[in-house]
Amino acid sequence: MAIYLYLDRDTFVHRLHPTVKVVALFVMFWSVYWVDNPIALLPLGIFMLWVAQATGSWRNFYRYRWYFLILIFTTTIVWMFFYRRGTPLVNLPFIHVSRTSLVFGLGRGIKLAELLAASVLFLSTTRVEEFTVGLAKLGVSYRVGFAISLAFRLVPLFIDSAMTIVDAQKLRGYDFDHGRLFERMRRYVTVVIPVFMAALRRANNMAMALEARGFGLRNRPTTLIEYPVVGADVLAAMTLFVIGAGYFLIYYTGYGGIAVR
Repeated sequence: MAIYLYLDRDTFVHRLHPTVKVVALFVMFWSVYWVDNPIALLPLGIFMLWVAQATGSWRNFYRYRWYFLILIFTTTIVWMFFYRRGTPLVNLPFIHVSRTSLVFGLGRGIKLAELLAASVLFLSTTRVEEFTVGLAKLGVSYRVGFAISLAFRLVPLFIDSAMTIVDAQKLRGYDFDHGRLFERMRRYVTVVIPVFMAALRRANNMAMALEARGFGLRNRPTTLIEYPVVGADVLAAMTLFVIGAGYFLIYYTGYGGIAVR
């Protein structure tokens, strides 16, 4: 089972400057934030699907298909309890179903799904090293950028360690799959403790390795790979500016909201 999302492709998105990729992630989040109407969110979703097709990222989207469906479905249901506006179609003490609450809940679900889609696209097309360089070019402190990128690098390693320990316990006859939910969760304590101990050991080794390499000696360390800015980066940046400004205008003019009926 692959624990990293990055897909090594030679597409125009993969070749973009790391700063443009980080800005693209920010613009996607920015655009989604301002709009609640599902119809207004639809163009952004189509754009992300086009990028997924162009970058060959469907494999990662397929891996997370249930997460997308659960986000949209559960969010729509949950907002029936809390968004009590509009002419009711069903009006019970705890559930208020109206056309407005359905549209609002669906919009919230699509927003969360698009945030997840933007993250999947970013991780499918960006190496961890590129993420660090992109943050540094945007003025983020190298230490902060390194810490953020380190989280992206270590989380898959911890998951891999947990899966290895689970497989080893199963080979020894330990059963994780039978019993009630609470009993099965309690059995995973035998996995958490070794993963936690391995994480402490790995963190200690990494700290010693970083000190041995002089981490923090320079405020602006050099990079092994240089990323030149080319015409495609400028064109992509202009496109992202148009998308971000367009969605803010949709919000500002009121077309991104939901009319209460």
